[in-house]
Amino acid sequence: MSWLARGLGSVVLLVASAAAATLSGRLCDPQGKAVAQADVRLTSQAAAAQEARTNNEGLFSFADIPPGSYTLEIQHAGFADLRQTLRVQGDLQLNLRFELAAQSQVVNVTAHLGNVKDASVLHPDPAERVIIREETLDANPGRPGAPVSIPGIPIETASGGIKAPQYFAPGVAGDHGEPIAQYFQVGDYLVPNNLSANAHGNGYSDPNTMVPAIIETVETDGGAFNVREGNHSVDLAAIYGFHDRLNPFVTLTGDYRDIDLSAGWSPANPDTRAWIAFEASYGNGFLDRLEHRQQYKLNGYRVFDIGPHRLTLFGIGYYGRSMVPGLVPIDVPNLHDTIDPRQKDQTHTGEIALNDLWHLSPSSELQLSSFFRSYNLALFSNFGDGLIRQSEVRTVVGGEANYVHKVSESLTIMAGTDYDRDAPGRDDLDHYLSTDPAIYGPFQKVSANNVTIGDIAPFVAIEGSPLPWLRYYAGWRRDEIGMDNTDLLNPANSFNKWAGVNSPKATLNLLPPEKSLLPSLAMSFGQTFFTNDPRIGAGTTPGTPVNRAHAWQLVTGKTVWGTDFRLTLGRVTQEQSLAKLDPDTGLQYYEGPSRNRYLTASARRRFRAAFLQASVSKADARDLSDGTPVPEAPRTILDVLGTLDRLPFHLQARAEYEQVGRKPLGDGFVSVPVREFRGALLRQFHNGRMAAGINFMIAGGYTGQTTEVLALPGEAEPFERVVGVYLPSYVTASYTYRFH
Repeated sequence: MSWLARGLGSVVLLVASAAAATLSGRLCDPQGKAVAQADVRLTSQAAAAQEARTNNEGLFSFADIPPGSYTLEIQHAGFADLRQTLRVQGDLQLNLRFELAAQSQVVNVTAHLGNVKDASVLHPDPAERVIIREETLDANPGRPGAPVSIPGIPIETASGGIKAPQYFAPGVAGDHGEPIAQYFQVGDYLVPNNLSANAHGNGYSDPNTMVPAIIETVETDGGAFNVREGNHSVDLAAIYGFHDRLNPFVTLTGDYRDIDLSAGWSPANPDTRAWIAFEASYGNGFLDRLEHRQQYKLNGYRVFDIGPHRLTLFGIGYYGRSMVPGLVPIDVPNLHDTIDPRQKDQTHTGEIALNDLWHLSPSSELQLSSFFRSYNLALFSNFGDGLIRQSEVRTVVGGEANYVHKVSESLTIMAGTDYDRDAPGRDDLDHYLSTDPAIYGPFQKVSANNVTIGDIAPFVAIEGSPLPWLRYYAGWRRDEIGMDNTDLLNPANSFNKWAGVNSPKATLNLLPPEKSLLPSLAMSFGQTFFTNDPRIGAGTTPGTPVNRAHAWQLVTGKTVWGTDFRLTLGRVTQEQSLAKLDPDTGLQYYEGPSRNRYLTASARRRFRAAFLQASVSKADARDLSDGTPVPEAPRTILDVLGTLDRLPFHLQARAEYEQVGRKPLGDGFVSVPVREFRGALLRQFHNGRMAAGINFMIAGGYTGQTTEVLALPGEAEPFERVVGVYLPSYVTASYTYRFH
């Protein structure tokens, strides 16, 4: 009978072998970004344990697995351990997502200089990734405008009101962000937040539409080095990522002039990745001129897993109105208020975005995405020569198809097509001449246009690591940009034209072993562009359709004694273009050619119950046609951010200090420095369910500093002087209640 037993055993082995399966998966962080170098362990009672490690695309695989029950365990520093019980009966493909580890939820910045090593085909530039927790938000008290301060990228915005904040990179004037791109990350889709040819200016973007508590990450990169980032990605790109879930909460922040109420909710089922958030703000700011501000935000998010598809849906509804603080001369003692009380601002927007991430196989995925946005603006502003009315109604649509296939560790291929259509209607700039503050009186039409900017952009990129110490990225983007400008005042100035822009991009990373004394190094080159304002206004010549730019960047970093050090050296050159309309006269004027060189040094250190980061940037930005400094571009930026979670009486402290040095303003004028010290002292109660805090800002200087020709009451003649919006100091109180 032994022969029979041996035969039956062989049959059983053959059947088992035939039934052996493959278990594969993709591992992401809370924002859907691949997690590399995570330890994966597969165990069962019937088989020996198997171990693997995720690659740069977050992929792992186990082969020849007999049917049965298994336990999958995954670990990576900074994330909570992932443990899942599986029943394997055939080939199985998993989509897994880490949650933040409890100990890292008090750390503001989880990015480290090792990002040079973590580059991928979707994120090739060594970016700075910021994890936004309530600790960071508490250091930015509940004021309208900027929803979050990005370390090292200061914000200039009115003291209150609803006007969108402006981020400033070293040496970049950043007037409404024409060289700075912003994106909302929905799944892996980068939804553009810039509104081209806006009545405000080129590249206008408004992150104020978001409830701050929904933001989980802000990722910044050089902009010019990623084929997925196109229009406006000249000096910087900022990508906002969102939480998958919210702990249900209600937060009330206020003082004697302002009040802000926000709330968020997620379904009770922890496997449901969805939330809805609301915020309402009312107030008058701190200037003597009352703002009468109202602001309402509604944000929603939902993720659906349907077979190999992951659908991500995101929506925004926003409405705001206020009286706008005006520009005042900074050299007039005790004059901290607007000189023109007629100013006001009203805007509303609605947006919906959908992303389908389709996992075709463990090594390939297809992404299909789209968005729709409506936007309305009506703004009355004093720019020194009468009252300027800016208004527009617009619709923006876009989409993307993107395919990624990993051939091997040495080669990953990405190909896709981007499409955007931005159509402002009634894009007006009316110059009111009335000197009576009670009425608007007669006005002089400067411009009234219907503008459509369409952009279709195929792109391709390859990325890989042929050697353990070498990683490369190379890509090409071709933008075909169509501009249709219908001039409603002077039909002869109407035109329709197309412009093509080629944007090659490349990054080379040198990655020494971790124990080596050598630092990591990343060298990047890229070409990019931003679309100009096609309106002629009171000019006579159609403007330059696009402004092209060339960028170089060197990033080096090293961790020494637990402290991450990073050095970034960059250079950006822009062509000359007929780009802008003067808000006072409606006349066109040239910009550039220009060159910006900058150096940024940063250090960050995590402690057991604290975090500290500091950065300093020096820049030199010049107009190459005459060698003069670029007006309003900051030369020096200093930023220090810290948190402390173990103080007496269970208090927690958050603080950030920003300083923007003197900036040349043109015509020989120089700004005064701007200093902001924001902070919070917090105390939690009832196991974290409730929290009370004091938020403050100690400020000095003026935001929005520029030069204007104006006359104060009693002055015989107007003359040019430096103006700005006074920065007040304040203290507010906050109360938060969490339902879970």
